[in-house]
Amino acid sequence: MKIALAQINSTVGDIQGNLSKVIEGIQNARERGASIVAFPEMVITGYPPHDLLYETAFLQSNKRAALGIANETKGIVVILGFVDFDEELNLYNAAAIFEDGELIRIVRKTLLPTYDVFDEERYFEPGEISEIHPTAITVGEDTYLLGVEICEDLWDEEYETKVTDLLCSNGAQLVINISASPFRVGKKFERYELAIERAKLNEVPIFFVNLVGGQDELVFDGQSFAVDAEGRMISSGAAFEEDLLIVEFNAKSGLGHPISESSYEKEEEMYNALTLGIRDYFRKTGFKKAVLGLSGGIDSSLTACIAVDALGPENVIGVSMPSKFSSDHSKSDAEALASNLGVKYIQVAIHDVVDVFHKSTEESLVELRKHFEVDISQDDPVADENIQPRVRGNILMDYSNRLKDLRILVLNTGNKTELALGYCTLYGDMTGGVGVIGDVSKIEVYKLSEYVNRREGREIIPQGSITKKPSAELKDDQFDPFDFDIVSPMVDEIVENRRGKQELIDMGYPEDLVDDVYNRVRRAEYKRWQAPPCIRITKKSFGIGWKMPIVNHYKG
Repeated sequence: MKIALAQINSTVGDIQGNLSKVIEGIQNARERGASIVAFPEMVITGYPPHDLLYETAFLQSNKRAALGIANETKGIVVILGFVDFDEELNLYNAAAIFEDGELIRIVRKTLLPTYDVFDEERYFEPGEISEIHPTAITVGEDTYLLGVEICEDLWDEEYETKVTDLLCSNGAQLVINISASPFRVGKKFERYELAIERAKLNEVPIFFVNLVGGQDELVFDGQSFAVDAEGRMISSGAAFEEDLLIVEFNAKSGLGHPISESSYEKEEEMYNALTLGIRDYFRKTGFKKAVLGLSGGIDSSLTACIAVDALGPENVIGVSMPSKFSSDHSKSDAEALASNLGVKYIQVAIHDVVDVFHKSTEESLVELRKHFEVDISQDDPVADENIQPRVRGNILMDYSNRLKDLRILVLNTGNKTELALGYCTLYGDMTGGVGVIGDVSKIEVYKLSEYVNRREGREIIPQGSITKKPSAELKDDQFDPFDFDIVSPMVDEIVENRRGKQELIDMGYPEDLVDDVYNRVRRAEYKRWQAPPCIRITKKSFGIGWKMPIVNHYKG
């Protein structure tokens, strides 16, 4: 038997566009001799549709499209995800199963994830446990019992109901899981482990088809796969691109031909995820070109590399905006990077604009100090520093707004460690329509930059950008006030592993440093609420999966 796993890149809300991709996938699967073709979870609506699910017209359009596909299923079994609903408008995350031109069953998702980026209990009702049983399908002269489950139904460790086991105990001879499983670093290995364990336990082959593409801050990596009844990997799909994976196996024995594991490099996986996330963010929102500030530092350099790989060098504009504090090597490194990447490069000095800003507010500040009886000595000197990134942000936004026919989006270049610490300026270096590396720690920024040069076999990011001491260059002799070798991993422990102060101290971090870093993370929440969305690649990123209050008196 041949089973086709169609990992396609659907777009939320583009019901007709998604439907066209499904029809094309059915035709291709049929031409390649597949008996069954499976599409990802909620492929008709795109995933996740969030509060679009409260719009009745959207729900009706999705169901009409899904069930209206029956005529396209002649001579093949088709499984696809959509949103089902009943007469009371109770919603269900569902899979439609078609055979030879007819709808034969609708399967509803049983386990509804409500954690991190998932909020399915907000929208859906679970399928009934009594309905967890396989569906009889005919392939040639033979009848098979097919178990269909939806994403979380396989991830059952924290649930009483074990969907896969129930399907198999009720006679399933093969199980197909249709998923919209978001990417995070190393996630594919968790999926493999789950499927292998369940396949061995139940002695049935398991087929996993996953969505691919970027959707807002989420990235779906594809990497569909199949394991046979002995838990051996027998097929695996492409990463970060559409693929029609044809899996051939012996349907009677449930066995296939094992394949060897492909090589794995963490930095390559991270980089490709970020590239896909940015490419689809632009493609699906209608923007064509990107503009970003090139400071000569490592963050903006890595961001530019990702943008070029995602959009092409002809669609990326790098802007150097030196002040009187910018070093010569920063300016030359920015220019060298732009030349290496082949992007349009311009330089705009900002010191005159900064001087005019000071002169424009000077009299009004004198008046305010006099009115509130405060002395100039009480001014916060950081205010002078913050004017510079705000001027830079305004320049980038002006290009984006003014050159409207070019459809330019500003890229934010801040990394996760600095965003966590609040070491960034609101309406300044936090400006942007999307954060490219906002879920990349400072340590990983260095590793990814070295990966870029290693992959290309030459110096794309100037070595000076990698080796120099980090600095915002907002005043003379300024350097970042953190040892990132220590602080970056500590921030990851706080954000990704939710460590408290005492836990961090027990791990060996100095108590005074723990107190400072932890408090910085908590105080910066108001900034993150106003930050652009960031492409998610870790198990806990800032965005829809991070729900911390701004007003928060808990001290850790």
